[in-house]
Amino acid sequence: MKNQTQHHFIKINGVNIFYREAGPKDAPVLVLLHGYPSSSHMYRNLINDLSDKYHLIAPDYPGYGRSEQPPIAEFAYTFENFAAIVTELLSQLQISKYSLYLMDYGAPVGWRIASANPERVETLIVQNGCAYDEGLETFWDPIKAYWKDHNDKVAEATLRTFHDVNGLKWQYTHGVPDTNLISPDNWEIDLRHLERPENGQIQLDLFYDYRTNVDLYPKWQEYLRTQNPEMLIVYGKNDYIFPVAGAEAFKKDVKNLEYHLYDAGHFALESHGNEIAATVRQFLDKKTGK
Repeated sequence: MKNQTQHHFIKINGVNIFYREAGPKDAPVLVLLHGYPSSSHMYRNLINDLSDKYHLIAPDYPGYGRSEQPPIAEFAYTFENFAAIVTELLSQLQISKYSLYLMDYGAPVGWRIASANPERVETLIVQNGCAYDEGLETFWDPIKAYWKDHNDKVAEATLRTFHDVNGLKWQYTHGVPDTNLISPDNWEIDLRHLERPENGQIQLDLFYDYRTNVDLYPKWQEYLRTQNPEMLIVYGKNDYIFPVAGAEAFKKDVKNLEYHLYDAGHFALESHGNEIAATVRQFLDKKTGK
């Protein structure tokens, strides 16, 4: 029997954080780390699909979804800070052993957590997230230009189009053979937090901060080689943002790898949620012994 999802707020490091939770409290834990420009909303169906026998936790980062958006002057919008928020959330929830589901921005957040606490990680599930230069192709050109010159107004203007309504719709529908499967609610819900005052600058700050993730790629690759985590890849193979070359690159370092590609785009759960949920369930059943 599936458990209804609960919706909570909790104060973490001075910030009011929203998170979704479902499933038996004594079951194996799966922490779902969302991507840009979404929120825990992207996991709503996966949570429901797995809540009969897994304990699901899906937070919104500060400035996303329903979590508080502190002023930029009072909070550093960095991936390091997001990882610290999630780590403290798990501590307050007294969760010391978990699997991590890493998607898009959730990947660098999760790699920070996993590499700092390898003994706590049961498995890793990667969906359209990156840890290799091979995964940063043409889409990343204006972002790389922004890294070189934080005052590059041409690059900035391009980056701002990523999270206007047309850019949001493109992220959800590009590479999807049947776009009728994609609910317009997705980008309409994302717009709610993206249109908050200062949020446009927050997104630019995070684009700029992403360069710190690339600097850490060698460290995370070493973590994969030395810790040998159990890993599942469930990847939309038509993704333009994190192309499939980035998924293939994991094969260089991950020994315990199960690898699946789907005829889907960046937000693969929106068109292939049933298939991915079944694959995740089978993987977790096998790897967590349940």
